[in-house]
Amino acid sequence: MSNNTPLVSVVTACYNSEKHISETIGSVLNQTYQNWELLLVDDCSSDRTVSVVEVFQKKDSRIKLFQLNENSGAAVARNKAIEEASGEFIAFLDSDDTWLPQKLEKQIDFMLNNGYGLTHTAYEIIENNGTLTDKTVNPQAVLSYNDMLYSNKIGCLTAIYDQSKLGKVYMPLIRKRQDYGLWLKILKTGEKAYALPEVLSQYRKTEHSMSSKKFNLIKWNWKLFREIEQFTVLKSAYYLACNIFIKLKG
Repeated sequence: MSNNTPLVSVVTACYNSEKHISETIGSVLNQTYQNWELLLVDDCSSDRTVSVVEVFQKKDSRIKLFQLNENSGAAVARNKAIEEASGEFIAFLDSDDTWLPQKLEKQIDFMLNNGYGLTHTAYEIIENNGTLTDKTVNPQAVLSYNDMLYSNKIGCLTAIYDQSKLGKVYMPLIRKRQDYGLWLKILKTGEKAYALPEVLSQYRKTEHSMSSKKFNLIKWNWKLFREIEQFTVLKSAYYLACNIFIKLKG
């Protein structure tokens, strides 16, 4: 790791996350890169999520908890964290996923050494109980806006953007696929997404995860293309079909 250690703001939206949130927070605490703040935004959980987070919060001032007044969805929760972020870099980690210990160190070095504004990494899939599957998602080396229209090739748990370079970029206010919308918003400016081809994160397959509901993407991708990207019906249908084909093939 270089001597330059800018602050990284880690964005985590929580909703009824008590089962896995300790492991998620633990994976941030275990980072070899220690100049971070963890911004957890609870979206009106009905379980013990807040209590669990508060235990960690009392032990480490870098952990910050915000609570929404009404259940508003992941986009609103993540945007609240982005708004509160003080870091030069904005990283994303969902409340049931984890990072490997060198994730921040390697990825921030990768960005600083190359001047990249948006990066992501390979990640592995784990079962709900934490056991490894045989599936690894390997990223494409360089992604443009056009590349990303065919499918979302950036795992949210792996993504980091440089807000000192790009400014604070917020997620579109849709209930699902808002991370996809964020990457498109950044790439639309002509920025590229660069991949560090190393497994540095673990994505948990749960009954609520997007990968467990492949057809769930139809409604939300259509909304993203029509309302957020403001594509014509024909263009939206084309890219929706591409997304579905690639998802089913995977």
